[in-house]
Amino acid sequence: MSTDLIAPHGGELINRLATAKEKQDFLAQADSLPIVQLDERATSDLVMIAIGGFSPINGFMGQNDYLSVVKDMRLANNLPWSVPITLSVTSAVAEPLEIGSLVRLDDPDGKFIGVLQLTEKYTYDKQLEAENVYRTDEDKHPGVKVVYDQGEINLAGPVWLLERADHPQFPKYQIDPAASRDMFQAKGWKTIVGFQTRNPIHRAHEYIIKCALEIVDGLFLHPLVGATKSDDIPADVRMRCYEIMIENYFPQDRVILAINPSAMRYAGPREAIFHALIRKNYGCTHFIVGRDHAGVGDYYGTYDAQEIFGEFTPKELGIIPLKFEHAFYCTLTEQMATAKTSPANKDERIHLSGTKVRAMLREGKTPPPQFSRPKVAEELAKAMKVN
Repeated sequence: MSTDLIAPHGGELINRLATAKEKQDFLAQADSLPIVQLDERATSDLVMIAIGGFSPINGFMGQNDYLSVVKDMRLANNLPWSVPITLSVTSAVAEPLEIGSLVRLDDPDGKFIGVLQLTEKYTYDKQLEAENVYRTDEDKHPGVKVVYDQGEINLAGPVWLLERADHPQFPKYQIDPAASRDMFQAKGWKTIVGFQTRNPIHRAHEYIIKCALEIVDGLFLHPLVGATKSDDIPADVRMRCYEIMIENYFPQDRVILAINPSAMRYAGPREAIFHALIRKNYGCTHFIVGRDHAGVGDYYGTYDAQEIFGEFTPKELGIIPLKFEHAFYCTLTEQMATAKTSPANKDERIHLSGTKVRAMLREGKTPPPQFSRPKVAEELAKAMKVN
């Protein structure tokens, strides 16, 4: 690993991919191990742990780390970490499992994909987690609903992923942290800005990305393709939009497009920190934080996700947040801007958002050029008609 690159969070890039020998041993025990079936989010968490995306975490969190993260946004060793990574099961599933034993982890389709070395079983306070992590106890919040619906016992311990399978939809964009770091090094990039999105890329995104590109060597465009809400635009549609943007509107030699396999929590400010640390592990030195990052509904203030970075020192986070105001299309200057750069009054501003774009598409409308680049708008409209 190049010394020119930013260090992973905690100093070491975790690798929990089973060796050939470990995989052989695990498969030999497959029929004798107790089984826990993972849901979609836990499956993506297992993958992210194994490839180092969640470094320094090497397994599902024990009680000390869990409580410290929920209450203080830090691991038990005081290292910043804002979202608990847990494996929750029912009491009936947990009861026969023995501490110290190996547990077979199956994906939602029943395929044997990983192993947990069980070190702890513990109960936890779902409401405490909801109120601290999501800032609400309402089950209308999608992240809170996941917490309330999951089992009442957390299983903890280090994990192994049996193999790193190709992504079924986007194999060529499956670039794990070790690989992204190698790519940055090969390109000679020392400063890299990461961009997180679960929405199709629109003009406001493009504006803040290009502002960031003025001060760094390269862009790591890293859309999330794990579990999202049912009304979010499907991942394959979003990926085609990113490809169109890179082909037509970005300097191709300064952009790397890769998928982020983690699941959305919709935890707003806490998830902004979480997303930044993930990109640090991939090798990014900077991270874009825009309006209502990882938010949902009206649960978070417009810039809460930016303000939370002030609760940590720059040194302990180790990645620089680039904080952007709400970008809009300025009809006065006929270009994208923010309140910092545009003299326009409110009536001369066209505000954009993924929510507005989705609403237009559901109504059969093609987003105007002030919202989306025409080629992107055409792709979105075509996809929505098919669906």
